[in-house]
Amino acid sequence: MRVIGHRFARRLRRGLSIVEMLVGIAIGMFVLAGATMVVTGQLSDNRLLLLETQIQQDLRATADIIARDVRRAGYWGHAGDTVWPAAGAVVQVNPYRGLWEDVGNGRTELMYSRSDSLPPLSPPPIGENDVEDASEQFGFALDAASGVIEMQIGAGGWQALTDANVLEITQFAAPVAVNTLVVPCAKECPGVGGTACWPRQQIRSVTIGITGRARHDAAVQRSVGTTVRLRNDGVAGTCPA
Repeated sequence: MRVIGHRFARRLRRGLSIVEMLVGIAIGMFVLAGATMVVTGQLSDNRLLLLETQIQQDLRATADIIARDVRRAGYWGHAGDTVWPAAGAVVQVNPYRGLWEDVGNGRTELMYSRSDSLPPLSPPPIGENDVEDASEQFGFALDAASGVIEMQIGAGGWQALTDANVLEITQFAAPVAVNTLVVPCAKECPGVGGTACWPRQQIRSVTIGITGRARHDAAVQRSVGTTVRLRNDGVAGTCPA
């Protein structure tokens, strides 16, 4: 019995055999590989989520800037003169053009103008001069070659609105919808009667659509859209005297 116990004790002091050690290492490597795959997957998903969030925020911010600026298209400091003209005065036409689109030369442009002067009661040249100056012309454009939306800031020329290193704009559309209404007058048309000579009011709206993708991962692609109604309706014609 003492001999058997002595041999068993010596065997315990020898430690693990080479086979047992290899089995243990293999099991540990499997566990480590599984943990590495889980961590890698989590990091990849987190990176993708951050990239998608950044692209979505950049697109939304760009659409909001365009919508807020386009909403002011056609503003004129003397617009009230078309509604309440002075006695015997000729009714003026708004000198600031409405919205129009230009497509060509690899660019999609949405152009417009508005008065950028101080309140109309201010004397010229600070106040309204009823002239569309170069500093009062604005617009947004997609340069297909660079994938960047640019903004025309008056006489300052075109400046990039989106970051070319982060976001590539693949599509920019801003169709203009016009709904024409007849403005009621107190009198019918002279001679022939009816309402054919009554002024017309244009209610204009723009549907802005932007699609872009991440520069570092083309699979991350998002689109945003919004519709904005112009605050300054176009009015053509006057009521019969």
